[in-house]
Amino acid sequence: MSRRNAFYAQSGGVTAVINASACGVIQTARQHKDRIGRVYAGRNGIIGALTEDLIDTGRESSRAIAALMHTPAGAFGSCRYKLAGIDRDRAQYERLLDVFRAHDIGYFFYNGGNDSADTCLKVSQMAARLDYPLIAVHVPKTVDNDLAVTDCCPGFGSVAKYVATSMREAAFDVASMAKTSTRVFVLEVMGRNAGWITAAVGLADDAGTPIPLLLLFPEIAFDEAKFLTRLDAKVAQFGYCCVGVSEGLRDDQGKLLAEAGTRDAFGHAQLGGVGPMIASLIKEKLGHKYHWAVADYLQRAARHLASKTDVDQAYAVGRAAVELAVRGKSAVMPAIVRSSDKPYRWKIEAVPLDQVANVEKKLPRDYISADGYGISAKARAYLSPLTRGEAFPPFRDGLPQYVRLKNVAVAKKLKTSFSI
Repeated sequence: MSRRNAFYAQSGGVTAVINASACGVIQTARQHKDRIGRVYAGRNGIIGALTEDLIDTGRESSRAIAALMHTPAGAFGSCRYKLAGIDRDRAQYERLLDVFRAHDIGYFFYNGGNDSADTCLKVSQMAARLDYPLIAVHVPKTVDNDLAVTDCCPGFGSVAKYVATSMREAAFDVASMAKTSTRVFVLEVMGRNAGWITAAVGLADDAGTPIPLLLLFPEIAFDEAKFLTRLDAKVAQFGYCCVGVSEGLRDDQGKLLAEAGTRDAFGHAQLGGVGPMIASLIKEKLGHKYHWAVADYLQRAARHLASKTDVDQAYAVGRAAVELAVRGKSAVMPAIVRSSDKPYRWKIEAVPLDQVANVEKKLPRDYISADGYGISAKARAYLSPLTRGEAFPPFRDGLPQYVRLKNVAVAKKLKTSFSI
């Protein structure tokens, strides 16, 4: 196989460790100089490919690329942009291949979640249809932990560590104030359809650090009367109660409680703050003083509290993506396979993209306690290893130090432009 260039892009919501995957891709590609020439990155994800706005990662030092391991967010910019079906908008795919052809790109690495897996699969199919030699590998990432086949998703372990830590620390605060002040604390976390992050909040409460805690999952229809009764009983027994709620909480008709009425670029409903809604309900119906917080970007940007397991896995899937590609494997994803819980052991295996694209992995019912308000022992056994280990970034003057790449643009070769 001849030596060709590679294209890497980040897609969707970024994470505390997506740049570790970028580091894995770039460092490994640099080790395969006989097969891979330049490594280009898309500025703002797939949009960079469509608009021929490519970044030459070769202009970055080895030290700068290594610093991606401890830098949060997307170093090259991400986007929420969903390619239409091949038969609906063939022009988009032809444009991608025109850009790839102009820059001799033979490797396509797309780092993202469900929609990104679908895009990667479609690009590989279009390349085959047009007889363009392209190896396409999806690099998994999503804080929602809802990709199929893989045991867990890079990005999730660090979010899980952050929300569990935040809830535990907040619970200590509330317990201190409950006698004369706040009695209820509500933390809203991400998770549109799958309650993995909500389940992770449950790690805050364990045998060594018991906390009166109720969890509201998107998989369990919200029952207002039952919830208020349970919460009031907790307050009566312990003096306070904490609540972890998914942004995707639904009623018994399946309607999102916090749907704002707008949709994002992928067609997903924009959610508008179920945490304060639940807190206000508690005040109105029970009269308990409350505080609430929405973890929002903080949960996925908190590189200072990242899980070492998560960092290691993020790098591993990036590295494995390149190793698969140079072996000629296309339309695949490096998946994390768990071989044991105690001790925690895992490995990487390639899975076909058609088993991943557009398949959403929900939180299993047996991961939720029988009453629907907590996590089971099975969930705890699954979640706990993913939050383990610390991988602190370097600090200076008390603050973490992150890298900002130069992101030097590659000269355009096409005469035509493309509008997004």
